[in-house]
Amino acid sequence: MSDIDQVPGPENSSMEGENAPLYCICRKPDINCFMIGCDNCSEWFHGHCINITEKMAKAIREWYCMRCKVDEDPSLEIKYRSKKNREKETEPDRAEKQYSTPSTPDYKSERRRGSKVKRSVRMCGECEPCRRTEDCAQCDFCKDMKKFGGPNKIRQKCRFRQCEVRARHCYLSARRIWKESRRHKQKQKHKDRSRHSEKGDLRDSGGLRQCLGPSCVEAARPNSKYCSEDCGMKLAANRIYEILPQRIQQWQQSPCIAEEHGKKQLERIRREQQNARLRLTEMERRFHELEGIIAKAKQQAVQQDEEVNEGDSDDTDLQIFCVSCSHPINPKVALRHMERCYAKYESQTSFGSMYPTRIEGATRLFCDVYNPQSKTYCKRLQVLCPEHSRDPKVPVDEVCGCPLVKNVFELTGEYCRVSKRKCNKHYNWEKLRRAEVDLERVRVWYKLDELFEQERNVRTAMTNRAGLLALMLHQTIQHDPLTTDLRSNKDR
Repeated sequence: MSDIDQVPGPENSSMEGENAPLYCICRKPDINCFMIGCDNCSEWFHGHCINITEKMAKAIREWYCMRCKVDEDPSLEIKYRSKKNREKETEPDRAEKQYSTPSTPDYKSERRRGSKVKRSVRMCGECEPCRRTEDCAQCDFCKDMKKFGGPNKIRQKCRFRQCEVRARHCYLSARRIWKESRRHKQKQKHKDRSRHSEKGDLRDSGGLRQCLGPSCVEAARPNSKYCSEDCGMKLAANRIYEILPQRIQQWQQSPCIAEEHGKKQLERIRREQQNARLRLTEMERRFHELEGIIAKAKQQAVQQDEEVNEGDSDDTDLQIFCVSCSHPINPKVALRHMERCYAKYESQTSFGSMYPTRIEGATRLFCDVYNPQSKTYCKRLQVLCPEHSRDPKVPVDEVCGCPLVKNVFELTGEYCRVSKRKCNKHYNWEKLRRAEVDLERVRVWYKLDELFEQERNVRTAMTNRAGLLALMLHQTIQHDPLTTDLRSNKDR
């Protein structure tokens, strides 16, 4: 006999489905009500189905159902306990009797609110939570208690005072019943599947289909149209030989506008590629020409006349602010200061790639210094990379050497002969000219790469347009062979 409640847990939802165990004369599952078990057949019955209340069951020591008393053993009689024996009943005997029968629905617990089961049945009294006497005041159950300022809605005792033995026993019982129900479902599915396959085999054996292969008289395999793969391949080849020649003839007779557009695109791409190659040749010529000018300028002698530096002798109190560090600086040294600040901040950032640069015929383009920590190659321009290249120290007798011009663009054939340390007008002119040429060369290489990709896409589209699959799916209907293609008529 037991008054049991449902055990909370993730397995509970699966146990209460259609495969839940059935009890009582009504053959229904447990519905969270009082139940009593037969001491002979171990079957459980709902109290309201057999007109026995919980209060009446407390006075019964042995109870037998009607089927056992009438059909199996008429000598069985219900035995009642006296009031003294009822009070002297020990708690281990009650727990043993409750969990001894294997058909008892152990996945229910006695922890429901208002349960009449004694505390000793719900607690083993030996584990550490059972011996604990004070609440932790930290768990969610303690915070719900009124003595800790909670609303008292959950009404559960402290999590650290809940019996581990009892909880483990309830969990294992629920797990066992869940496994049994799951095993029953799998067996049922296997039976349904085998029954369905037997029906399919009977249906197939009753009417065998002939293989669809050419000149084949054999029976087709189950769930197939052919007796073997060779028959399927032969049929597919015959269909291709029958359809493909006609489609090729239709393709050749009717002009393809997309093919003509593709040829025009290829011609345009080739022209642009030729122009880009000519531009690259021109930039290479400018590169070598610039190197010659720089070498010739370095051969000039430094002029020590005071007239050369008359623009630098103006004493002004003007100040400008650096765009990088915002410090006030003199206009005479502004370019040098800003260049140093920019190089300092720029060297803190890396621009890398996993692959080195491989361009045939290119001289001094990218830095390509390998960084073993990040496993990348630097992709800055070599002449402008502040991280891996530093400007050499300028000697005292080195000349500036910047080519002088008139009307901005016309070269005069003369060079700036001021000392490079004192010339603020042409600061770092070699680096800037080299960077200008290198940057233009990079733009042309990127343009060539883009043109190669366009050419590859156009060629792929033209090849696939007349492929086997495209011709099999293509169909052109020409109603009048003498009619010209209206798409080529310029008047429309």
